[in-house]
Amino acid sequence: MSEIFKYSNIDPGKKAFVFELDDVLFPEKDYLLQVYYLFSNFIDFTEGFPPAADMTEFMKNAYIHHGDNGIFDRVKQAFGIDEKYRENLERLYHSAVLPLKLLLFDDVLKFLQDIVIDRKQIFIITNGKPEVQINKIRQTEWNGLESYLKVYYAQELNLKPEPDALTYIMKEQNLNGNEILIVGANNTDIEFAASCGVDFLHVNEIC
Repeated sequence: MSEIFKYSNIDPGKKAFVFELDDVLFPEKDYLLQVYYLFSNFIDFTEGFPPAADMTEFMKNAYIHHGDNGIFDRVKQAFGIDEKYRENLERLYHSAVLPLKLLLFDDVLKFLQDIVIDRKQIFIITNGKPEVQINKIRQTEWNGLESYLKVYYAQELNLKPEPDALTYIMKEQNLNGNEILIVGANNTDIEFAASCGVDFLHVNEIC
């Protein structure tokens, strides 16, 4: 962990810390690659082709080069998968029982533990689909931190970078902007912090 951004060097006036889930607390790919693995094995078991290992590898490479959007269409084109299986993949995003738990980034875990020890608040505001993010949260190894987290789904108010979700929390928790630090990993969260008038820390500066 960077000495500059060790928790002990964070402004002690900060009372609340706001995180996204994906690529901030854990790598999103750790979830998606397991979904692809489960889907590939389902297709192999149901249709007998393609071999699960081949389809899993294809989906992994497609994700690396193109991201998750449109991945079913790529698989359908490459292997001739029936359109009816699109629904099965969508269902797995929402309800997959993962072979392996999702693990927090090591340095972020230590950062969260230090926040708890200092009796400060931890909020998660996520832009992801609530049903998918709930499934991720349920299958994350929180190391005892789960009871200290308060989770908000921006989709239920207004997606980031619009400030509505944080404005709601500030009113609910009686916080003001200079008491909050947003920890994020992309331009959306940078813009979110700016729109809310609060400080921002890139997760890469923690790790």
